[in-house]
Amino acid sequence: MADSPASNMPELSVTELSMALKRTIETAYDHVRVRGELGRVTIARSGHMYADLKDDKAVLNTIMWKGQVPRLPFRPEEGLEVIATGRLSTYPGRSNYQLIADSLRPAGVGALMALLEERKKKLTAEGLFDEHHKKRLPFLPVTVGVVTSPTGAVIRDILHRIRDRFPVRVILWPALVQGDTAAPQITAAIRGFNAMIGADRPDVLIVGRGGGSIEDLWPFNEEDVVRAAFESEIPLISAVGHETDTTLIDFVSDARAPTPTGAAEIAVPVRSELQLQLDDIGQRLKRALVRNIRRGAERVEATRLPRPERLLETKRQRFDAVGERLPRALETQVERRGARLDAIGAGLVSPKQIVREKQGKLETLASRLGAGLSQAASKKRIAFARSASRLRPEPLVSDTRRARKALSDTARRARPALDRILAAKHRAFASEEKLLETLSYQATIKRGYAIVRDANGKVLRTISQVADEKEVGLTLADGQINLSPTGQATKTPKPKAAKPAPKKDGSDQGSLF
Repeated sequence: MADSPASNMPELSVTELSMALKRTIETAYDHVRVRGELGRVTIARSGHMYADLKDDKAVLNTIMWKGQVPRLPFRPEEGLEVIATGRLSTYPGRSNYQLIADSLRPAGVGALMALLEERKKKLTAEGLFDEHHKKRLPFLPVTVGVVTSPTGAVIRDILHRIRDRFPVRVILWPALVQGDTAAPQITAAIRGFNAMIGADRPDVLIVGRGGGSIEDLWPFNEEDVVRAAFESEIPLISAVGHETDTTLIDFVSDARAPTPTGAAEIAVPVRSELQLQLDDIGQRLKRALVRNIRRGAERVEATRLPRPERLLETKRQRFDAVGERLPRALETQVERRGARLDAIGAGLVSPKQIVREKQGKLETLASRLGAGLSQAASKKRIAFARSASRLRPEPLVSDTRRARKALSDTARRARPALDRILAAKHRAFASEEKLLETLSYQATIKRGYAIVRDANGKVLRTISQVADEKEVGLTLADGQINLSPTGQATKTPKPKAAKPAPKKDGSDQGSLF
């Protein structure tokens, strides 16, 4: 529909209208403060942060440029309630309005405390705060690693305290302890110390900073920092804030110090006290050695050996006494052995008497043997006569006749069946013989074929195989002929087949009897 000719409203392009709206919004809302819950949070590669600030009814696109992002005292996370300060603007390319935030802070301490409590419960459920994961601190470390800001008072207090107590080597790993980039730097420092090898590797780590608000100490509540401290193989001392300040790294560290100065006192002992202890131990050792030497001398004096003459006096006297008793002891022993021999001799029997007794017993047995043999022979003779009287030839002859008759009947009944079986076998054999003759290679040769073999009798099937041979043999129906490349032929007569054995019919079957 064409515009009315009476209309005097100017025509604006899309860009002109978008820029007019942009100027209007930026002029009217050049400084606003908005409270809401963070939704989507994205840190682009360029360093800019893009987030959604929302409540239950609306969503506001929020942008923070990379110059302000590192200054944040905490890491923005989805679900955290914050207060953003900045200005409203538009993005003409998408016809969107958005908040350009200059600062971002949690909506009160309560929000951070709720987030801290939720994170603490999560890490506690994973077992990161269990006591059995704690490592013992070395009694006298050679190298102490410190993670803190190189320009703060913390490093000066630690160095001064270590120098006063027990001077050891201190390695500083510089790291920011406040702001959004502090947590990654602290994590990298802890893992960097653990990755060191050789003499530069610290024996104990101190992670510390001075006091501050919960927002200032928030990097030490970040999950990456807590997990890096838990995974540290080097014993770690946390010294964050003052004694009343508590962060999550305090729960996972191997020891917690109320202040950075207290961490230095925990890390190294007092040199003067150790020197006094060593001196005291040395004096006690000397006194113990003196006492042991005295006691040993007393024991040696008490157990000192007498002179050799005194040791031999008793032995000599005993030898004389034994020498005097020896002759009497020998006589007594001879008398005892003689009496025992007489007693044994009285109980012995003369060999002649034993022979006479055995001879008499043998004669008695010999006289009894003849009578016994005669009696046994009589008994066997009587038994044989009884058995002979019971034996008669008539039953044996009768049994033999019956068995012969039964065998004749069986042979007469079996002959027709045997004849039938034998005839069937002859017919089957004749059929197999004809089939064999039909399928044999001799029958094939008779039809005009030949078999080509080499000198070793191997069958040749192709022209190339025949061409490689010096001489080949052809097997024909009436014999074999050998051929050579020159065309000479040698005939080998066919061997005469053996005459088959004459067939026998069933009439030549022998009698079974």
